[in-house]
Amino acid sequence: MHALCSKLGYTFKDKKLLETALTHPSYGGDHHVPHYQRLEFLGDAVLELAISRHLYFEFPEVDEGKLTRIRAGLVREETLCRAARRLDLGRYIRLSVGEDRSGGREKPSILCDVMEAVLAAVYLDGGFDVAVDVIRKALAEDLRPQFLEDHLDAKSRLQEILQRDGGMPQYEFISMEGPPHAPLFRYSVTLDGRTLGTGDGTSKQNAQQEAARAALRAMRNGK
Repeated sequence: MHALCSKLGYTFKDKKLLETALTHPSYGGDHHVPHYQRLEFLGDAVLELAISRHLYFEFPEVDEGKLTRIRAGLVREETLCRAARRLDLGRYIRLSVGEDRSGGREKPSILCDVMEAVLAAVYLDGGFDVAVDVIRKALAEDLRPQFLEDHLDAKSRLQEILQRDGGMPQYEFISMEGPPHAPLFRYSVTLDGRTLGTGDGTSKQNAQQEAARAALRAMRNGK
């Protein structure tokens, strides 16, 4: 708990809230303790409002349609899963033995749900402004001004940049994991045989967009 609070930059007054946010329904059912689903419901709303407010002031000249698309890129599973992994949330989740053995700590859907639940727990314990601070820290990389517009259409932006030098990105399928009803695709984007970035997504298109975002981030970081 202490280690996670340090990563979040917030110390809970009611540690039971954080404990519940980290409890998967499988563990809650086995041990008859509250789990994170109600907090996840609230956290989704807290996150959407916080991101909406951030974008409203960050892009005063951008119209509602574009703001909506940027927000959709920030509050979706792939982005929240990436934030959860930066915080190493997976190691703190309470799972049933079966869910743990099946790789639950690395499942994008679970990491996303727990990320939202933790944000709700912070909101209930410390208020909205504190939750906003935690959101800004957790999503810091994705909230950088130069990255935000990538959420409109990263593939188009990457193609536009590469075509200036006569290049054309190619997207290559790497793998598909998970059950048929909830697959996780992985794609890479390459240029002249060199991998620029890889990305995961719940659809082929989302995975390609994530790969393009990874390539754009790497290019901006000089990698």
